[in-house]
Amino acid sequence: MKSTVVVIGSANTDLTIPVPRLPHPGETVIGGGFQVLAGGKGANQAVAAARAGARVTFVAKIGCDSFGDAVLKGLRREKIDTRYVTRSPATPSGVALIMVGRRGENVIAVAHGSNDELSPRDIEAALPAIRGARCLVLQLEIPLATVRNATELARRHRVPVLLNPAPARRLPLKLLQHTSWLTPNQSELATLTGLPTRNKSEVATAGRKLRMCGVENILATCGARGVCWCGAAGARWFAAPKVPAIDTVGAGDCFSGAFAAAVAEGNSVEDAIRFAIAAAAISVTRPGAQSSMPTRSEILRALPNQ
Repeated sequence: MKSTVVVIGSANTDLTIPVPRLPHPGETVIGGGFQVLAGGKGANQAVAAARAGARVTFVAKIGCDSFGDAVLKGLRREKIDTRYVTRSPATPSGVALIMVGRRGENVIAVAHGSNDELSPRDIEAALPAIRGARCLVLQLEIPLATVRNATELARRHRVPVLLNPAPARRLPLKLLQHTSWLTPNQSELATLTGLPTRNKSEVATAGRKLRMCGVENILATCGARGVCWCGAAGARWFAAPKVPAIDTVGAGDCFSGAFAAAVAEGNSVEDAIRFAIAAAAISVTRPGAQSSMPTRSEILRALPNQ
């Protein structure tokens, strides 16, 4: 029986250009082949969880435009339940402009569009799916009031919540305390805590600060350095495999989606972290966001004990 994951969040179209290096302000850099790819943190995480083996329901707001049509087509191709994906008649779908450097680094600008119209009422309409979920996944490319409403509904029905606090912003402590799993990267962890996160020691210190504030589990994703889990037993690091990274867009989304699929299936936290790290490591060796998400069989083959 597949695990059930509900993802509430953004769906964007990524307009991507590879460049030899990221430009300085005011500078023009000649890039390579332009690509139009499916993206948005919510949709990315939904696809990651579905390919990792979960049965996924996605809750989102898209526009009545060609980008929105493509979003729906892509989600349904991944066998994701889209019954709670609604459409805005007046606001266009979200778009992200992305430049990817030669070493996989990137800069991204996002126009939220219809994502900003996903409301608490839309979340309440999806209550039947939320109530039956084994993990609810959220990010911050939708209104904060909507995120708060979703966490409160999940808490009321004893559904574990994974919050990916991206894009980075300061958040109400009560919201953080209502999450079971918080998955910031290093810069997002620094924003949440006001502490530096330049090295492993500083990451662990920042994670422990959130724990002291009542956050249940922090999974700080640190790229090639691995993942720092700060939980009841303290801080513990999990190594990441060395891979030839060509595009890091969507790597954090891949980790969050794969982790949600694994814990919803009943795996231990340790095994879920290793599973998600393996998934993210595969994703950075491929271009694009959703297009880079690995399948369950690929992840299992990449695990060290396999």
